[in-house]
Amino acid sequence: MATPELPGFTLESFEHDGTSRPVYRRGSGPAVIVIHEVPGVTPRVAAFGRRVADEGLTAVLPSLFGRPGREVTGGYAFRSLLHGCVSREFANWATHTTSPITVWLRALAKAEHARCGGPGVGAVGMCFTGGFALAMMVDDEVVAPVLSQPSLPFPFGAARKRDLAISDADLAVVKARAAEGQCVLGLRFTGDISVPEARFQRLRDELGDRFLAVEIDSSPGNRYGIPKRAHSVLTEHLVDEPGHPTRDALDRVLAFFRERLLDEERQ
Repeated sequence: MATPELPGFTLESFEHDGTSRPVYRRGSGPAVIVIHEVPGVTPRVAAFGRRVADEGLTAVLPSLFGRPGREVTGGYAFRSLLHGCVSREFANWATHTTSPITVWLRALAKAEHARCGGPGVGAVGMCFTGGFALAMMVDDEVVAPVLSQPSLPFPFGAARKRDLAISDADLAVVKARAAEGQCVLGLRFTGDISVPEARFQRLRDELGDRFLAVEIDSSPGNRYGIPKRAHSVLTEHLVDEPGHPTRDALDRVLAFFRERLLDEERQ
């Protein structure tokens, strides 16, 4: 069904274990699950989905909270964040804990792999959902995981700053897959206090050179004038101009999806 709130996408629903959610789709080819940030599937999240589809992939955008197509405002973002904070589906504060909602997302990924084919599925989480792609790696279907500004658990205290929002058992599976050659791509602005450097260092410690970090300088006086408050690498703080580091980051993500989902399919 065509949808006016996200032009160019079709709207379906996906149900797993009694929970049904809207899912927006565009394109064809192997699937990439685009897990939106706070406050929801905004126009810029949809624009990223279109870029994914333009690569010859199927962009799959589940709506977890918020109103799809609505522009970002301070009040809207606060209400969506509050919803996420009180929902039991998100592990906002706990360490060594995988958010329960990733079970639903993993089921969606399995279904999309069966539907779209290819060597596997890509997944990108953003902000509040940034670490979900890592947890989804416990399933072999997820072969192109991207962590864009992974912000959970909220980084208050040294332990939370290094935590990866994943259980020890799930992390062990992820590490085993990395040892077999699976890569993980991560994105952050260096001045983003919600995604501390310690979290990316932990990813390096656990995954070694299989963790591919893209860290964009947002320190005072940086060459590109990126503000210290910059947070959303692929959406709200993307400067879509060739040569800008955020555009380079976007291009790196799209190349990662091509390499893992299209190039391997052709081999």
